[in-house]
Amino acid sequence: MSNIIIGAIAIIVGAGLGYGLRIWLTRQKIDNAEKEANKILAKAKEKLAGADAQGKELILNAKEAASKIRDRIDKEEKERRRELSDLEKRLITKDENLDKKMEDLERQKEAIIAKDKEILEVREEILKIRDNQKAKLEEIAKLTEAKAKEQLFARLEKEYKEEALKMIKDIEAEAKETADDKAREIISASIQRYAAEVATEGTTFSVALPSDDIKGRIIGKEGRNIQAFEKASGVDVIIDDTPDVVTISCFDPIRRHIAKRALERLVKDGRIQPARIEEVLEKAEAEINQEIKKAGEAAVMELGLTGLHPDLIKIIGRLQFRTSYGQNILKHSIETAHLAALMAQQLGMKDIRLVKLTALMHDIGKALDHEYEGSHIELSRDIAKKYGLPEELIHALEISHEGFGGPTTQLDFITMAADAISASRPGARRESAENFVKRLEDLEKIATSYEGVAKAYAIQAGREIRIMVQPDKIDDLAAAKMAREVARQIEKEMTYPGQVKVMIIRETRAEDVAK
Repeated sequence: MSNIIIGAIAIIVGAGLGYGLRIWLTRQKIDNAEKEANKILAKAKEKLAGADAQGKELILNAKEAASKIRDRIDKEEKERRRELSDLEKRLITKDENLDKKMEDLERQKEAIIAKDKEILEVREEILKIRDNQKAKLEEIAKLTEAKAKEQLFARLEKEYKEEALKMIKDIEAEAKETADDKAREIISASIQRYAAEVATEGTTFSVALPSDDIKGRIIGKEGRNIQAFEKASGVDVIIDDTPDVVTISCFDPIRRHIAKRALERLVKDGRIQPARIEEVLEKAEAEINQEIKKAGEAAVMELGLTGLHPDLIKIIGRLQFRTSYGQNILKHSIETAHLAALMAQQLGMKDIRLVKLTALMHDIGKALDHEYEGSHIELSRDIAKKYGLPEELIHALEISHEGFGGPTTQLDFITMAADAISASRPGARRESAENFVKRLEDLEKIATSYEGVAKAYAIQAGREIRIMVQPDKIDDLAAAKMAREVARQIEKEMTYPGQVKVMIIRETRAEDVAK
């Protein structure tokens, strides 16, 4: 029992001690919390005191900044007011000046109107005076205004025509003198540097016979031999009373040469029969073809024109058997090429090979004009196109004889000049008396076809035509015009070597008798 009481007392005492300890601990926590709160409060008070001081400083700074801003704004406002005041003054001054200028313009306008009115009055007065003077002049001169103008213009036209004619003559004389001197220099140098033999190979197709007895053998029994020869060769064999001579006739020069060579061999051999004739003709044709090839190769080798088509070289060689006015065409073409090259060198042209080839081929169509239709100029152009030669060369071939217009390029002029020099130099060509007389007659006929021509004479072997005109019908201007027209007509209608000089002679004579 006592143990229970002791245990209960112990429990009560323990509980009281535990309660007391708990209260103490609680109070300790409360005291500590109060101390901490006081510390925090003290710190807060300190910070609040500092914040009040900083706030006051900020307020002072703000007030100071606001004062400065207000002062600047006041200053700027005063400046703007001053500028506006100046601008207003300037505008007032300009307005005053503008008013003055407007007043001046009004006064000037009034003065101009007054002057215009005065000018109109003076003009009307001048017109009246002019009309009166015109009427008096017409009354005195007995001419209307239209007739007076017509006479004035006629006189002026005559005066200016004379001046124009004189100017034209002076310009032509100066240009001709300069051009002639330069042309003579180039051509003379070219001729001096190139010298060739006179190409006057004759086209004789007569075969000499040892005796007239051979003529019968050539004819053969019932004419079999001569018929076989003519049929195989394509030529005509003419046997007449001429002693010891047989003539061969054919339009194709190569056939003539083949026939001539074959007949000479037959005569020399003495065996003349149809089978033998064909055999000899074949051999002669082969030899001529070989000579044609060699002649073409020699020509291009002499001129240094390598790389040409073999067929084109053969066509060039065919010119060996063509002649014009007695001049061998191949020799003429080679000579023309040399002359053209020399002139091109003096003129500073670079492509001398093209110049040589153009000059060599300027008459190439004559090699085929007996076999194909068309002029030799057209055939030359076709040959050049076939073998792909340059366009400049083709154009020069087309105008080489002025058949397709006039020359336009340096190559055209050089080719024509070289051709003319080679063809017209003394001894280069010969022509029949009939052709010579006909050319002179044609020159005089062209000259006398013009109105106002009294007489015309072709002189210097057709190199010059002198035309006497009637002075009362042809004046100086018309004479110069006639000279040009006659020259152009001669170029268009006639064929001639070299050039023809046209001279117009206008002479006025006055005579009287002293008694």
